[in-house]
Amino acid sequence: MNLNNIKPAAGSTFNSKRIGRGQGSGKGGTSTKGHKGQKARAGYSQKIGFEGGQMPLQRRLPKFGFKNVNRKEFRAINLDSIQTLIENKSITGDITKEVLIANGLATKNELVKIMGRGELKSAVSISADKFTKSAEELIAKAGGKAITL
Repeated sequence: MNLNNIKPAAGSTFNSKRIGRGQGSGKGGTSTKGHKGQKARAGYSQKIGFEGGQMPLQRRLPKFGFKNVNRKEFRAINLDSIQTLIENKSITGDITKEVLIANGLATKNELVKIMGRGELKSAVSISADKFTKSAEELIAKAGGKAITL
C-alpha cells in the first residue's frame, strides 16, 4: 500500500448538492424549493407547533395540573443504609442530622425522612425531620429512640 493508491471507504464520500448554480446544473432556477410560497422565501423559519394558521394543539387543549408552592421535599433514608453504616463503624453513638450529612446520606439544606425498609439491629437514637410509622416501630423494636426535630 502506498500513498498514491489509498482511497476512502466505499460510500463514505459524496458530492455536495450545489443548488442555485444555473439551469445547466439541474438545480438552478428555484433552487429545489419549488415555486413561490412561504417556504421558498429567504429567511423562512417555521415556529415550533405552527400548524399553517390552524389553532395549534397546545392552544386547543385545556390547561391542567397543579404545583403546590408549599410542598416540602424530603431526602428518604432507609434503615438498612443506616445499619450498614453502623456495621462499617462509620457511625457510633446517636445518629443526628449532622452525622447523616457527614456520611453523605444527605446535604445540609435537605429535610430528612427515615423510611422503614430493612432492619435495624442496634439500639440507637435517631433524630430526623420525619419518620414513617414502620421506621418508628422498627427503631423502638430494636431498643432505640426516634426523635422528631
